[in-house]
Amino acid sequence: MNTAATDPDAGKRAAAEAALKEVQDDSVVGVGTGSTVRFFIAGLARMRARIEGAVSSSEQSSALLRAAGIPVLDLNAVGPIPLYVDGADECDPWRRLIKGGGAALTREKIVAEAAQRFVCIIDPSKCVDVLGRFPLPVEVIPMARSLVARALVRLGGQPVWRDGTTTDNGNWILDVHGLRITDPGGAGARDQPDPRRGQRGFVRAASGRCGAGGRHAATRTAALKRGACPQMCCVADRPRAACCKSPALSRRARRLAAPSPPVWGCPATG
Repeated sequence: MNTAATDPDAGKRAAAEAALKEVQDDSVVGVGTGSTVRFFIAGLARMRARIEGAVSSSEQSSALLRAAGIPVLDLNAVGPIPLYVDGADECDPWRRLIKGGGAALTREKIVAEAAQRFVCIIDPSKCVDVLGRFPLPVEVIPMARSLVARALVRLGGQPVWRDGTTTDNGNWILDVHGLRITDPGGAGARDQPDPRRGQRGFVRAASGRCGAGGRHAATRTAALKRGACPQMCCVADRPRAACCKSPALSRRARRLAAPSPPVWGCPATG
């Protein structure tokens, strides 16, 4: 029986359960936003007595955490965050990500940057050959919407204002269509709009190896074998990443797994 056919959320549940194994006792957990993160929060509720609390990346996740009896803590009031768990909208074979479909990308990147490890939980539907099928979200200050949109058109994108959506920061979202993103680190580093104007949903983390049922990493690293992208919960430690389970990697892929510094798409966090 095809589990995915009978339970479309099976991959999300499996990735979330794998990420729960990474949670340390008596720690503060960074929590992202999205449909897969909902399963992680549900699992975290079972172990709420073992953790100090959570730092949330959105008001939506904060409400879910409080409903589950998990204390929501202010990032400014906590010490080190050992682990941040979040989902993604797309992941390419080098584990580079597009994030921000839930309009929480700026806070997600801030909490991710504050954490020692970033675990990204995705299911097979998020795996793509080239980033860009999912429109790239860009968070903009409202008065700069047209200014940023024109800059994105010059870069080859087709920005569409997500009318009716206001982020938790009071900003707006431009969804950029028509991109084939083959070098997100380069695009994020060189062509990013001014931080006063917009934040992009590119994520590229430290290099490492990736595998099934693991966690997040976004990098120029070991490529998964074609078709070997199940639900994934990759664990990315700076400056390296490691996975709960590693598939066989090609010789060329192992050569590509040299460490590289994190390049975050959000200028506000570096």
